[in-house]
Amino acid sequence: QVQLVESGGGLVQPGGSLRLSCAASGFTLDYYHVGWFRQAPGKEREGVSCISSSDGKTYYADSVKGRFTISRDNAKNTVDLQMNSLKPEDTAVYYCAADETNRCYDEQYEYWGQGTQVTVSS
Repeated sequence: QVQLVESGGGLVQPGGSLRLSCAASGFTLDYYHVGWFRQAPGKEREGVSCISSSDGKTYYADSVKGRFTISRDNAKNTVDLQMNSLKPEDTAVYYCAADETNRCYDEQYEYWGQGTQVTVSS
């Protein structure tokens, strides 16, 4: 069965860190372009970061640049999102998505995870 599953969300204080993981089953994630998106209550879903399968290039939204890092762990068949210096405005449901086409923030990905909640609050 082909699916993506996110994990690692939770409640963290401002300034804290979380590491999200996007695990693939049924396919090899290294061959796919992967994007992380988030959707806060009452807001549209937005692209946060993406990583290319062909050259490993990474991209970040301005709002997370310098704080978030996307990376692949091919041994685990995951793409992780390390989130540091978290702010209350980072609170959202975070989704990962994968596609054979390099889409980055284009949401027409073939595969989507179910999402994981990240709450940044004191």
